[in-house]
Amino acid sequence: MASPDRLKRALITGITGQDGSYLAELLLAKGYEVHGLIRRASTFNTHRIDHLYVDPHEPDARLFLHYGDLSDGARLVTLLSEIRPDEVYNLAAQSHVRVSFDEPEHTADTTGTGTVRMLEAVRLAGIDTRFYQASSSELYGAMPPPQSETTPFHPRSPYAAAKLYSYWITRNYREAYGMFAVNGILFNHESPRRGETFVTRKITRAVAAIAAGTQQHLYMGNLDAVRDWGYAAEYVEGMWRMLQADEPEDFVLATGLGITVREFLEISFGHAGLDWEEHVRFDERYLRPSEVDALIGDPSKAADKLGWTATVDGRALARLMVDADIAALEHAGGGWIDRVHLPSWGRP
Repeated sequence: MASPDRLKRALITGITGQDGSYLAELLLAKGYEVHGLIRRASTFNTHRIDHLYVDPHEPDARLFLHYGDLSDGARLVTLLSEIRPDEVYNLAAQSHVRVSFDEPEHTADTTGTGTVRMLEAVRLAGIDTRFYQASSSELYGAMPPPQSETTPFHPRSPYAAAKLYSYWITRNYREAYGMFAVNGILFNHESPRRGETFVTRKITRAVAAIAAGTQQHLYMGNLDAVRDWGYAAEYVEGMWRMLQADEPEDFVLATGLGITVREFLEISFGHAGLDWEEHVRFDERYLRPSEVDALIGDPSKAADKLGWTATVDGRALARLMVDADIAALEHAGGGWIDRVHLPSWGRP
C-alpha cells in the first residue's frame, strides 16, 4: 500500500463513464493521485472529466490519463507495473444490456474476459493492490426480489452472463492468490451523467425536449419492469468503502425501493407539468429477448459493515435528472450540446 512519502494512488478503468467520473472526483477530494485508462479514438470522449483536468506539467496535478484497453493484456501489465496503484477500480465494460443481445461476443470479451485480463495483470505485475470489480444486479435476472449477497444468480442477458464470469473470476483470484479483490453488486444507479441511450436518461432528456417544444414523442419498450434506481454519485462512495474494509468481501449497494418504468415516466413528465401518456409510444424494438422483471436490492450488509446507505431513491432521482436535463437544454439554447467536442486540455 501507499508509503508515507507519497499520495495514495488509484487506477480507474472506465474513468470517462458515469461512475468513473464520479469516482475520480471522490478520490481526488480524498487526496488521491488518480490514473485513468482511456481507449485511443479519433474523437474525444472525456466531457465527464474535463472539469477535473490539471495540466500534468503542473506540480499540483493529480489526475493522469493513459491509453489502454481491456482487450490488451500486455499493455495492462505494463501500465500496472509503471503506475503501481494502491487501488484498482475496474469499471470499464460494454454496459448496455439491450445492446449485449446484438453484440454478445464483444460484450463477452470486454465485460467478461476483460476482467480476468485486469486480474492477471495485477498478479503478473506483482504489486500490492486492492481490486474492485464492478458487478451488477443483472446477475440476479429471474430471481424474485429482494436480492442480497446470498441470493442465487440467474442471468438473463449476454451482459449479465459476462458479469457472472467477472464475479466468479474475481472471487477465484481472491481465494487462489490471496488477492484483496471484491465485487460491488450495484443495483441500477443513474445521474445526469448517464449515457443518453439508457432508459432513465432517455426519459429525462425527452421530458426536457418535449417541455421545450422540440420533440413530440418518446418511444419505449417494457413499462412494467421494476428497478431499484439510486444516485451514482452516492454509489461511488460505497465502492471506495469496500476497499477500505479490513477483509475483502462482496457487497450489494441499493436503495431497497423498487419502482416501475411506468412510475419513472409518470414522475419525470409530471415534474415538468406534462402528461406522459400523451407523449409515450410503444416500440417493440426496445424489448429484450429475455426480460428481467424485478430487481430490488437488500443493502443491509453494506449498511452494517460499511456504514453506507443511499439517500436518493428512484423518485427523487427522476426529479433531479429532469431538472438537470432541462437546465442543460436551456444552456444549449434549445438544442442538445454536441458531445463530440474538443476539450480544453491536451492528451496524454
